[in-house]
Amino acid sequence: MLFEQTIKKIKMVKLFIVLLSLALIFKVGYIQIIDRKTIYDKALESWQRSFPVQANRGKIYDCSGNILATDLTTASLVVVPSQIQDKATTAISLSKILQVDAKSLEEKLNKKVSIQRISPEGRQLDDEKALRIQRLNLSGVYLIKDTKRYYPLNQYLSHCLGFVGIDNQGLLGLELEYDRYLKGKNGSIDYYMDAKSHNLKMYPSHYSASLSGMNLSLTIDKKVQDVIERELNNAYDIYHPDGIWALAMNPQNGEILGMSSKPDFNPNDYKNEDSSIYNQNIPIWKTYEPGSTFKIITFSSALNENLFDMDKDTYFDQGYEYVSGARIKSWKKGGHGLQTFREVLQNSSNPGFVEIGRRLGKKRIYNYVKKFGLTQKTGVDLPGESCGIMFDYKNFHELEQATVAFGQGISVTPLQLVSAISACVNGGYLLQPHILKEVRNNNNEIIYQAKRKVKRQVIKEETAKKVRDALESVVTDGGGRNVYIDGYRIGGKTGTAQKAVNGSYVGGGYILSFVGIAPIDDPQIVLYIAMDNPKNCIQYGGTTVAPIARKMLLDILPALNVKKVKSQRQKSFSVMDKKTIKVENYIGKQRKEVQNISLRFQFEGKGSVVIDQLPRKGEYVEEGDTIVIMLGEK
Repeated sequence: MLFEQTIKKIKMVKLFIVLLSLALIFKVGYIQIIDRKTIYDKALESWQRSFPVQANRGKIYDCSGNILATDLTTASLVVVPSQIQDKATTAISLSKILQVDAKSLEEKLNKKVSIQRISPEGRQLDDEKALRIQRLNLSGVYLIKDTKRYYPLNQYLSHCLGFVGIDNQGLLGLELEYDRYLKGKNGSIDYYMDAKSHNLKMYPSHYSASLSGMNLSLTIDKKVQDVIERELNNAYDIYHPDGIWALAMNPQNGEILGMSSKPDFNPNDYKNEDSSIYNQNIPIWKTYEPGSTFKIITFSSALNENLFDMDKDTYFDQGYEYVSGARIKSWKKGGHGLQTFREVLQNSSNPGFVEIGRRLGKKRIYNYVKKFGLTQKTGVDLPGESCGIMFDYKNFHELEQATVAFGQGISVTPLQLVSAISACVNGGYLLQPHILKEVRNNNNEIIYQAKRKVKRQVIKEETAKKVRDALESVVTDGGGRNVYIDGYRIGGKTGTAQKAVNGSYVGGGYILSFVGIAPIDDPQIVLYIAMDNPKNCIQYGGTTVAPIARKMLLDILPALNVKKVKSQRQKSFSVMDKKTIKVENYIGKQRKEVQNISLRFQFEGKGSVVIDQLPRKGEYVEEGDTIVIMLGEK
């Protein structure tokens, strides 16, 4: 009996062993045959070390394909801590090159990770540092491809372009606004190592290519931007203002052709720049009382309501108007006397605009301010845009109505003002301004293209035609005469606004401005320039800023292929105006024959005979201007 029980137990043990063996064989077979990929992938994952490969950001171009922002290829430092035998010595060697504290670097080398990126000190190394590290030939120390954002023109268009951080993420300007297009997809280089971080030669390394970001083309025209940058820099050096800015826009489609403000900054070295400067893109951020440039809005609104005939109806300017007990004075002592309403605009008569405001009335003038988009953001595709400030309707009384009519008591941004004035001259259409023209992918296919966006029609086309005619007469017969250019039909308006700080006007502080439209019969550009508290000059927009606008337009209009006209409204002269002189032909004359007591001459080259000249024969210049004479031999 006992024997039989023993035999039975032995059989059960044998059966268990057989079943266990079958289970083990089945399990091994399952792992080896059916589930081998999962196990294999886990093994590879434990052996794999991935070195990141930074993707290039997309390039930024102007409208003609000139590069404004691109990437430079650099190197960055990564380490495999388990491969470094002497971490203290390695840290000391690297610290001397990177110019950082050796102890803090050693802490990074001792981290329990498979791969450690040395950041920020080891990021975006210059060629000299990268070569020195490479020559050390340190175990566990690797240099990998990295990129660095580069702005080849330095301060040029800096407030609009913005800059990127060390990880190539957009932080400001267009780099931030369109980061979703510009940023690429990073790649990697995958190596396989054993537990002791020795390379497993049986498994080759694997390279996953990075994908570059998409390219942006802007509406910015470099020929226009070049002129704006040059003249703002010159004016900033001459007048030492608290700030100076300019904005150029195509009034037919809302494309921003140029934009700049000074002081500016270098985005290549933004870490060492003043954040209060780079965080303020003045043309879209700063709000202030526009002064007399706003009179274009009031004048257009009244014309659209048929409140006067600008050449037949008259207003007598006695030098002041009383409104709710307040005395509103004209800039001219004693006033301008009897004027047509065209002359009210030409002479920038504040009392005359008080009368225009009265005729419009509270409701209409308030509604036109809203319809011209001056109480809301324009929607431009740039970060940091501000909105204008206008009285609440319940607080918009007779005095506020009068002051707003001539541009005081309302606060707007330069872009809001330019957008509104564009509507006054383009047929009455308020457009949404934009700076992005198109986006192209890596195959150069267009994936986005900006289109003209009309918000609403504010005034009639017939009214806009009358406004253009009136603004041309401001340049020929009014306060804008310093912008007059022979051969180009230009309209415009000057502005001189006292600065308001915390609700009070500061003594001696003015923002001088000018807005020009050209050619006035078919506007292709609205150019606005403003200067904050310039020094050592007459603080009037017509005498200080208008000549800057003229210099800009002299170069911008030919760059935009605007043709000169043979006939135009002639400029009237005052005793304060400089005389214009028609340039004669000096080519072929001897140097000693080149004379004109009203002009200056700058001689270039060697020789005794004139072979070329600028400006050319027949062009008009102002008295005291310089003629460049090129000398050579016959």
